[in-house]
Amino acid sequence: MDENLTGYLTQLLPEQENWVLELEKQAKEDHVPIMDPVGIHFLMQVIKLRKPASILEIGAAIGYSALRMIQANPAATVLTIERDEQRYKQALYNIEKQQKQDKIDVIFGDALEKAEDIVAKGPFDLLFIDAAKGQYQRFFELYSQAISKGGLIITDNVLFKGYVADPDKVHPRYAKLGKKIRKYNDWLMQNPDYTTSIVPIGDGVAISIKE
Repeated sequence: MDENLTGYLTQLLPEQENWVLELEKQAKEDHVPIMDPVGIHFLMQVIKLRKPASILEIGAAIGYSALRMIQANPAATVLTIERDEQRYKQALYNIEKQQKQDKIDVIFGDALEKAEDIVAKGPFDLLFIDAAKGQYQRFFELYSQAISKGGLIITDNVLFKGYVADPDKVHPRYAKLGKKIRKYNDWLMQNPDYTTSIVPIGDGVAISIKE
């Protein structure tokens, strides 16, 4: 999204609680990728509208998005997985600090390896994919079977800094990843079992409804 538009939308957002600002600061200082303020606000709005009772998240990071999703729907529960041990421990700490450990269950491990066990814990009303971008399609294929009919699958970063729209942009790492996400977007939009819309907000958010 255009930086001026992003700045404008960010200024319109309501004032956040101190714990939210602290987690955003922590993520910035530690270089942990989390959803930007406009993107997370949009995700929370979707959750407020749909009110999913059970949420599955691939990529806990420091627990920021899981906590914000519970903030959007306090009646929900979140099961989230993180493969980085340091971030996993940070997520546990942040969730316990907000006294949400009874609402958010964090699993330590690789989502590609833990799929069978996690899918067995379903069904879930919403799947949020925000982990290794090169594995998006694999995550979708593995975990979509755990989503209830009419449920949502939301994927973050599907416009990836503009590299999906302009694959000729020069960057040794981002260009290659951008092509992978572009391929994922094409596959997603053509998937007959889902109706998908890609919203150009934040770094791009795909919303897929299971038919």
